[in-house]
Amino acid sequence: MKPVPVGTAGSFAMVVAPEHLANRFKDSMLPPVLATPVMIMMMENAALEALKPFFDAGETAVGTRVDIEHVASTTVGRHVVAHASVTAFDGRRVQFDVDAKDGDLLLGRGTHGRVVIDVRKFSERLAAQMARAAGDTR
Repeated sequence: MKPVPVGTAGSFAMVVAPEHLANRFKDSMLPPVLATPVMIMMMENAALEALKPFFDAGETAVGTRVDIEHVASTTVGRHVVAHASVTAFDGRRVQFDVDAKDGDLLLGRGTHGRVVIDVRKFSERLAAQMARAAGDTR
């Protein structure tokens, strides 16, 4: 992975659809508003977008930590944009400040951590782990 400068930013946008709502995604008793896990997914995607130009061949990054405050709601049809800005880079670990907005309305904010992985090695370790969990001794 190439060094990632502090301040490097990424974004991810989407229009809120019915399948993104808390009352469909989690609990039918909730009002028809954007679900927190969907907002977090947007923030994670924004962070990944920030990192993509710095990956070497065969690399990506996985989320390792989220600390998010959901402060306002939005509904179907609204255009939401998540932003991520690198606050620290230490080899394979990257920290971000993240937020999500509906226009000028702040929906959520917080911090997020990712770690860079070699996809092939990660997949090999996952396969071995799953084999052990299934009692397979391959």
